[in-house]
Amino acid sequence: MMVAVSCAITLTGCNDASVNSSTQTSSGNGIDLSMFAQGAFLETPTIIDCETAQGTKTRCYKLVTSGAPAGREPGPFCPRKITDGAEEGGAWFSKEGTGDLVDITGEFILKLSEYYGDEKWMVYDAATGDVRYTATKEACFGAAKPDVEEEYMQNCIECKLEYLDEDFSVTYLIPTQPIPSTETGRVHTVGIALDGSELSGPAPIDAILGAYTIAAFDDCGGHINAHQGYHYHSTTGCTDTPEKTDDGHAPLIGYASDGYGIYAMRDAQGKEAEPLDECRGQSDDVRGYHYHAASPSENMFIGCLHGESIRPAGGPPGGAGGPPNGPPPHGK
Repeated sequence: MMVAVSCAITLTGCNDASVNSSTQTSSGNGIDLSMFAQGAFLETPTIIDCETAQGTKTRCYKLVTSGAPAGREPGPFCPRKITDGAEEGGAWFSKEGTGDLVDITGEFILKLSEYYGDEKWMVYDAATGDVRYTATKEACFGAAKPDVEEEYMQNCIECKLEYLDEDFSVTYLIPTQPIPSTETGRVHTVGIALDGSELSGPAPIDAILGAYTIAAFDDCGGHINAHQGYHYHSTTGCTDTPEKTDDGHAPLIGYASDGYGIYAMRDAQGKEAEPLDECRGQSDDVRGYHYHAASPSENMFIGCLHGESIRPAGGPPGGAGGPPNGPPPHGK
C-alpha cells in the first residue's frame, strides 16, 4: 500500500542541525519532502548514513517508490489505427536524432519513412490499417532492449505497469543536503519527479530507430520498461508543483540525484531561465543552486551533475547510474 508523505517531514525538520542557513543558500536548499505528491512513496522516507561516489560521508534520504507516477495512469502511447488522431497516441521525435517532440498520430506512423529518410519503415499493416505495437508483455520486453530481435522490429513500443514484477520497487538514496562537487558528474539517472517516478537520462534514440521501433512517450514525456518502471525523458508540465511562487519562478518538477532541485524551463511569464551553467544550473537567494530542465525536444533534463551523488550498488565510481541503488540502466 502506498503511503502519503506528511507535510511535517520537511527540510528543516529532517536535516542535520549542523547545516546552517548560509550553507543552504550557497549550495542549494535540499529536498523538501512535503513537495511530493500523495502516494509517491511505498514506505515512509527515512534518513540513513551514506557515502557519495567521491567518498564524502553524509546523510541521505532513502526514498522507495513503486515505479508508477502517483495520481495518474500512464498513457496513451501508441495509436491503434493509421486513421487515429492525437488523442489516441502519445509523442515522439519528428526526425532522426531528436527533433521536435510531436504527437504520434496515424499520419505520423504513415510518414515514418519520410521523417527518417528510410523506406524500410513499415509500422502498420497496409491491408488492415492496424498499427503494429507491442501488445503483450513478451513483445514489450523483447522490443524495449538494446539488442532487439527481428520479430520485435517495426513496432511502436508500449508497456504496461502490470507487466512489472509484483514486488517491483525502486530505491533512491539522495543526500539530505547537496554537496557541491569539485568536478561536474555524468548523468545517467537524473533524479526523482515529485510524483515518485524516475527522471531518466537521454533516451538512446539512435539504437531505438536503428531497430525500426518507436519507444513512444505518453503526453507527459514518459514511458515504461521492466527495469525502471514508468520514467520520464522530458517534462511537459505533468510533474510541476501546483503552487505558484511569489517571485514567478518556474515550478519545481523534482530533485536531482545530488539533491538539488530541478525546475521547469520557463517561469510564470513564459521566459527561459538565464544565464545557466553547463549543467543547466543557476543560483538565487531563495532556492540556492538549482537546475532548469531542457525542452522536450532536447532529449535531456540537465547537462551534468553539479553536486556529489551516491554511487549506485554495483555502479561505476564518480557518478550516478540508475536507478540509484536499483537495477542497471535499461536500453529504453
